[in-house]
Amino acid sequence: MAKMDPKTMRDITLVVEMQDNFQIMSDQIIGRINDMSSRIGDLKKNIADLMTQAPVEELEGENKIATAQES
Repeated sequence: MAKMDPKTMRDITLVVEMQDNFQIMSDQIIGRINDMSSRIGDLKKNIADLMTQAPVEELEGENKIATAQES
């Protein structure tokens, strides 16, 4: 194997370290995106559940949520 000068070795080491750091950061970003996606899904489900639980009446073209007293 040919002998490499120290600058070339430092450059190669730097590139490998940068690739490792990039991979770690991209994995963290993907993890956060997946977490946000899951939270959005939970919010959608909770909103849908609330909408099915709340009695809604149509009043002159506007939505009106009936109170428990009106039910």
